[in-house]
Amino acid sequence: MIGSFVGVLYDGFAYGMLLFLLSVGLSVTLGMMNFVNLAHCAFGMLGGFVAVTLINDLHWPFLATLPAAFVAAAAASVVFERVLYRRLYGKSDLDQCLLTIGIVFMSIASAAWLFGTVQQPVQLPSWLRGSVDIMGRGFGVYRFFLICVALALTGALIAMLEFTRFGARVRAAVDNQRMARGLGIDVDRVFMLTFALGSGLAGLGGALAIDITGLDPSFALAYLVYVLIVVAVGGLSSIGGSFVAATLLGVSDTAGKYYFPEISSFLIYLVMVGILMWRPAGLFGKR
Repeated sequence: MIGSFVGVLYDGFAYGMLLFLLSVGLSVTLGMMNFVNLAHCAFGMLGGFVAVTLINDLHWPFLATLPAAFVAAAAASVVFERVLYRRLYGKSDLDQCLLTIGIVFMSIASAAWLFGTVQQPVQLPSWLRGSVDIMGRGFGVYRFFLICVALALTGALIAMLEFTRFGARVRAAVDNQRMARGLGIDVDRVFMLTFALGSGLAGLGGALAIDITGLDPSFALAYLVYVLIVVAVGGLSSIGGSFVAATLLGVSDTAGKYYFPEISSFLIYLVMVGILMWRPAGLFGKR
């Protein structure tokens, strides 16, 4: 019983870290820029397909595909931000939702046309496969790698937004755009870089998700629900909130599938409803 509980906790935490990587960028852009980007997971899907293509067709090593997935998603988001998103800053939430959900459906159709509708295979390096036996319990090596990546990125993001000049400019641009412009801050460039960072993290999360969740054209829509749940439960613009929310939801979802398979599909929603009834603005939300 104890061994199974530890295993569920370990797998749930690893799954939560995957949800965190996919959602933290949306938490930052939605909370700081007040832009409802429902196409966030489309950039995650782009990162996944970039990684699959580089591994299967060009035979890149797995680790080399991760920064490539980040850069590809970030670069694509810059194009969308410059051409489309910027026109809707300050517009209604409905306008933003309609545009970005349209991009989601277009991305799904494009991915199906280019790659087909089947799950994309990926071959991990030998040192990331298998498990390590500790006290009679096997722990997946890849899940441990995923946890380490997520923890490192969490620390880096918090340090960047709280203790660097770029983070100070982002906070200033969000709090008062007119004052920030008066101080010489290029608000448009700050927003563009923030958008690129958030989408790049989604692309990285999409590349890391392939071995656990699989990858097909429905990814952009299927995981959008989970990402929105993490953002809502954690609170807007809170990296720590997204981390805690993703951990809670990942563990509860995994535990539900293991202990309560009959209601496992609904458990994550019950957890969300319970938390939001207690904290309507999210665990760490201020508004």
